[in-house]
Amino acid sequence: MAVYDVAYTELYTSNKKSVVDYFVSALGFTREAEAVGVDRSSALLRQGTARLIVTTGPATWKFLGAHGDGIADIAFTCDDVTHTLRSALAAGATVTGSAQGRPALLGCGSLTHTLLSRRDGPGTPPPGRNWVPVPGAPGGTPTGRIRHTDHIALCLEAATLGQYTDLYREALGLVRHSAGYVDAGEHGMDSVVLRSPSGRVTLALAAPDPRKQPGQLDAFLERNGGPGARYLSFLVDSIVPAVHEARDRGVVFLPVPDDYYDSLPERVPAVRTGLDGLRAARILADRDEPGTLLQAVSRSPYGRSPLFHGLIERRGSHGLGPAHHRALYEAVERDRQAAE
Repeated sequence: MAVYDVAYTELYTSNKKSVVDYFVSALGFTREAEAVGVDRSSALLRQGTARLIVTTGPATWKFLGAHGDGIADIAFTCDDVTHTLRSALAAGATVTGSAQGRPALLGCGSLTHTLLSRRDGPGTPPPGRNWVPVPGAPGGTPTGRIRHTDHIALCLEAATLGQYTDLYREALGLVRHSAGYVDAGEHGMDSVVLRSPSGRVTLALAAPDPRKQPGQLDAFLERNGGPGARYLSFLVDSIVPAVHEARDRGVVFLPVPDDYYDSLPERVPAVRTGLDGLRAARILADRDEPGTLLQAVSRSPYGRSPLFHGLIERRGSHGLGPAHHRALYEAVERDRQAAE
């Protein structure tokens, strides 16, 4: 019984106002509802079909003390929660309860996966909290550049990639879409991309190569206090204007050197006609067999936390192959070395 879609992603933070302002003002999300409980205060944000919950309060303190601001829950919808739960238990998954009182699976580190029913509908607020609509929030599906959550990247400890690949395949019905290795000289990483049969859920799992020198994944694990969600990416229809708008609103994207674009037409011939626009917006480009993938990667807006975000446009591309992982790895590595 495979999961069908990402219901929402929940971020725990010590500064709810700042994080909500970032997503609303810089990335164009709409604040739809608020929920205040005994031990937590949450805001529900939405753009297209992408939904975020930003939560603070005593219930988050243990997570924040261990990891800093970050993704605590990636909730999935299922056709049948009971059958999915049984499959997960049979696969050896650890089951707990979420803040909504719904069943949840333990993922890597402190990450959980709440299971919700597809019957609730895409616009229904997550159950189990007393959501109060924000006055003046528009009805219907909030529109903007972002269409939905494209994928979420998880950083794992060395030698655990196979373990978590098996867990997500057997417990949640995700399918292995691709795998690869990034050799970055002194550093290296193994990766596996998993997708749901629906195509609505994509998880990119990566772990450092223990045979090499510590690199950016090791730095994430140290800074995050263990494994967790490293990257949250959103799908857009047209990335060039989306990046310019986000940058004008305050999003800081990772720099891309000019010489990157000198050889780009040879590697990705489909971008020749739009090369000047990609160069001006500092957008990365890759290709796979079906088409082209364009992406822009932000710096982390969370201070201590190494979580960062990205925008992706897909021109016939469906996956996240080795070229994507290499481009992302090299972009982060350039920025990390520049900061040292």
